[in-house]
This record gives sequence, structure tokens and C-alpha cells, in this order.
Amino acid sequence: MALNYDLSEEQNILRQSIRSFAESVIKPVANELDEKEHFSEEITKKMGEMGLFGMFVSEGYGGSGLDYVSYIIAVEEIARVDGSHAATVAAGNSLGIGPIYYFGNEEQKKYWLPPLCKGDILAGFGLTEPNAGSDAGNSKTTAVLDGNEWVINGSKIFITNAATDMTGVVIVQAITGTRPDGKKEISCILVPADAKGFTRKAMKGKLMWRSSNTGELYFDDVRVPKENILGKRGEGFHQMLSTLDGGRLSIGAMGLGGAQGAFEMAVRYAKERVQFGRPIAEFQINQFKISDMAMEIELARNLLYKACWLRDNKKPFAKHAAMAKLYCSEVMKRVANESVQIHGGYGLMKEYNIERFFRDYKLLEIGEGTSEVQRIVVSRYVLNEY
Repeated sequence: MALNYDLSEEQNILRQSIRSFAESVIKPVANELDEKEHFSEEITKKMGEMGLFGMFVSEGYGGSGLDYVSYIIAVEEIARVDGSHAATVAAGNSLGIGPIYYFGNEEQKKYWLPPLCKGDILAGFGLTEPNAGSDAGNSKTTAVLDGNEWVINGSKIFITNAATDMTGVVIVQAITGTRPDGKKEISCILVPADAKGFTRKAMKGKLMWRSSNTGELYFDDVRVPKENILGKRGEGFHQMLSTLDGGRLSIGAMGLGGAQGAFEMAVRYAKERVQFGRPIAEFQINQFKISDMAMEIELARNLLYKACWLRDNKKPFAKHAAMAKLYCSEVMKRVANESVQIHGGYGLMKEYNIERFFRDYKLLEIGEGTSEVQRIVVSRYVLNEY
């Protein structure tokens, strides 16, 4: 099959539509929302009206039935303007909708997916705990079967979209028993946001993504029906790994989009800023910076889109997802850093958007598997191939 790097007409139209939305609706208020640490339900619902939730979900469940490349383009374009709203979309799809769509039974899908895809409600993926970050298997939250109900106790932390007034459900990874080999049996369970004993608290004082929602979750004898288990009992760890593979692509898209936004700011400022009688874009050192930024963004886009193409064509993509997440995250770091350098002292001021982009990049190196973990993941694939 011949290589084809052209996007379809539909994908190009989608990009322009979402870029226009991000520029006109999100950009004018992004700094204010960031300063106030305010999660905007209004904009989130508008993103739902734009069809930004459930993009890869089939139309029969209320989704748009698009390919994964199209979904990643959408996240990329939102991230080009603001990381917080891109995080809402990325987590809402990959971590909230994805597990239900791929692992839920027919009843669960028909009940939860239509309102999630419309953006009427949000879902969170309850994985991380105070003592279980990179070591996700060290979870302490438990779910004990009592008759026809699961009784859940424990806590989660750093869960995106889980503590908003729009949150309708949280997918909770919990220990449900012990396997025959003596290891923990881990399952995922759907917990409605209004379940008795379930407390959600928004986390404040963040360095980055300040207008996205990040929640602490507490489960005190929370009871949900036995039927709320996602897939089969004991499949939770596999479901989590599969979910993170898809999530890495959306984090990669956030890195790519953020790098593109920071790059464009650097180019504009370099053309406008005059020192020593001429625009600083005419100085070779800044030309070299801009050249390197453009090259790395191009490489990042090709790697990320290839990973999405592999997924869309049902080919193994986990290695490329880890590579793309790692590389795109670190490209945004380098591009944001050089863009601040080009802005000089003004780059350190909140009135300039680049300051927000500089803060936002850091989460990308930590969330959904740190850069260190991605290197471990990639190395395991590579060492098994040779």
C-alpha cells in the first residue's frame, strides 16, 4: 500500500471548524478561567454541541462514528489554544467514554453513552490513588460483593472530570478478590456520581490545567448493583492498560497542539519585537530556534498520526502510542521553553499566553504514565522485537 500523508476533506474541514471554535469561544476567556481556577460548564456543553465527545463512538450509541485520527485532530486543535479544555475533551473521551464503549455490556452502553456523547454529563476514570501512581497495581480501594451489591471502600486522587456538577459516573478500579496465583483480582465498576457514601472534592492550587476539573474521590461503604461491573470480574487491570494506550494518544495530541500554539506565538512575537533596529526574527539564533521547533513539531505530528493510523487499521499500536505520548510531551516542553526565551521578560508575564503554555506542558510528562514509564514501555517492546 502506498503511503498517503494527506488528510481527507472531512478531516480538514473538522480541523478548521474546531480551530475556529477554539479561537472564538475558548481563547478570549482562557486566561481568566485559568486565573480563577474555574471549570466552565458552559464551554464544556458547547464542546458537546460541537460533537467533541464520543467522536469515535458509533452513531447507534450517540457518537459521531469518526476515526481516531479525527478525534486526535480535535484534541490537538483545542490544545493549540488551551490545555485545560483539551484535557476535558481528552479525558472525557479516552478515559470516560472509552472504557464503557469498549468493555461495557449492551445495557451499560445504551444507558450511559448517549448523554456522555452529547456532553450532558461527564465520566471520570478512577485509577490513581495516593500511594498508587505509576505503580497502578498497588491500588488499595476494595469492592466486596455482598449479595447483589458491590460495597466499595477507598479513595482516588488526580481524577479528571470526576468532581464537577456535570459528572454522571466514575469508572472505579478496585480490588475484588484474590486470583488463584495469589495476586490481586482487579475489576472496574461503574459508580454513579450520586451514589450514597460517594464523596467528590475538586482539587485546587494546581500549577497547570487550572480550569480543568481534577478530583479527589472517597468511597465509604458505597453500594452499587452487582451488574455495574465493567466486563468480567478480574479484567480490570487489562481494561486499565488498554484504556491508557488510547489515552496516551490523546495526551500526545495535547503535546502536539500545545507545541503548535507555543510555536505560533514565538513566530509572531519574533516578527513584531524590534531590537538593535530590526525584528528579532532576523537574528540567526532565533531563526535556528524557530527552525528546530518547526522540525520537531513536524516529526511529532507524523509519529502521532501514524500511531492513530495503526489503531484505526486494527494493527498493534501500543508501542507507537507510548512513543508518541513521550515524544509529543517532550516536544511541547522544548518548544514552550524556547518560546518563552524568545519572548524574553514578557514571556514571564501572565498577560502573555505563553506563560500558561509553559506551565501546562509539565503535566504531559507525568499524566497517563510518566516519561520514565513510557521509556520502560517502549524498551520492552523493542527488546522483544530483536
